[in-house]
Amino acid sequence: MKVDILITNGFVVTMEGKGVGMIEDGAVAIKGNKIEAVGSTHDLLRDYTADRLIDAKNKLVMPGFIDAHIHTGLSIIRGVAQDMTNWMQKGIWPFSKHVTTEDNVKGSMVNIIEGIQAGTTTFGDYDKHMTEIVHNYIKVGARARVAELVNEIPDNIGDLPVGELYPFHSSIGEEKLKRNLELMDKYHGKENGRITSILGPHGPDMMSLELLHEMKGLAEKYDTKLHMHVAQGDREIDQIEKRYGKRSIDFLEENGFLNDRLIAVHLTEATDEETERVAKSGAGMIYCAGSIGIIDGIVTPMLKFIESGGTACLGSDQAPGNNCNNMFNEMKFAAILNKVKYTNPVVFNATLALRSATIEAAKVLGLEDEVGSLRPGKKADIILINLEEPTFMPVLTSPVRNIIPNLVYSARGHEVETSIIDGKVIMENRKILTIDQQQVIKEAQTAANGIAERAREDILEAESDILTMMREGML
Repeated sequence: MKVDILITNGFVVTMEGKGVGMIEDGAVAIKGNKIEAVGSTHDLLRDYTADRLIDAKNKLVMPGFIDAHIHTGLSIIRGVAQDMTNWMQKGIWPFSKHVTTEDNVKGSMVNIIEGIQAGTTTFGDYDKHMTEIVHNYIKVGARARVAELVNEIPDNIGDLPVGELYPFHSSIGEEKLKRNLELMDKYHGKENGRITSILGPHGPDMMSLELLHEMKGLAEKYDTKLHMHVAQGDREIDQIEKRYGKRSIDFLEENGFLNDRLIAVHLTEATDEETERVAKSGAGMIYCAGSIGIIDGIVTPMLKFIESGGTACLGSDQAPGNNCNNMFNEMKFAAILNKVKYTNPVVFNATLALRSATIEAAKVLGLEDEVGSLRPGKKADIILINLEEPTFMPVLTSPVRNIIPNLVYSARGHEVETSIIDGKVIMENRKILTIDQQQVIKEAQTAANGIAERAREDILEAESDILTMMREGML
């Protein structure tokens, strides 16, 4: 039988079954945008011919990573709010209120490039002005599960004293919800199904109960999911308690949000009992290890969520918090931080880390029938990783196999050589074929320079920790 691409002689990690589904001398056949067959090199060479044959000797062949929670537009202000308290109020807001839609779009494309070069093929992007950012995914050729960031708070919210209730403006919420619905109507299912859209309420503290209920009704109408920050920090808990007299999880449960439509991001401040309730409701969870570790110094309760019967996965969050959007980092951080948290080297092993960045992420986003593992009939989103890089040396298969531990604990992302998304080669020999990378970076740098200049007075007035460190010669 004739196929378009036949990948042979590789260590094929299918992510099927309860582990990683390793085939040591494996092959994958691709026809159109789907996987036609997965098996041994011997069997597939016997059964298939191809327009293009890719020899994957000394390479790892696996499903592309899924970054389940990312705000790509925010990468335009990467690195401005690290090692500090009041991260959002004093670090992010002085910059973000000077960021234009065009700036967001330019920053987003750099972030997408970064992700692709580190093996990400599916992005759970959740940001403002997504009706503009989505064109980056169309152009570059990546898969995206996008949502507009819907809230009712003004851009100058950072001017409020810490702890004061956020003002809600229904006109702001109406405009942002309109963009989310436009995103769903115009782009859901576009690009051969590569672009899909869901709803994106920012968080229970960022909008009125009326708008929250409206979005819940729309999720039922469209039969889709709600991508939402939940118990994401002490700021949220404080706002919800002051406004409603209860904590976030109780508030969401009382109002009918704890069900399988909910994608609960972070759960930073959730107690074990609250975590168990969310898990048993059927909601999914996303853990952003690097971001929450840097911003809050907290390890969120992903393991408790899984132990309670829930499905959880990993995301990278935003560059001003995490500094990078690289799923190799997230796997390693999640595993190590949980080992430290539980003082147990056995917990959160490499297999769980890898599953959390592939098949479990597909389940949380509602894409498990399309991506996340290598199986006939699924979309051909596949990466090839060079096992001859020093970070993988030595490669052992007997008496133990060390490829997956080295993938999680040693690899850094530069080992990804080839990215195939929807059956098309998007990156080859680490060069993205669909865009001019240097031009993208040049344009984003120019935009960032403009933001910094416009934001100068607000940054100085905020007197953030990072500004103090700079003045003291520490940066």
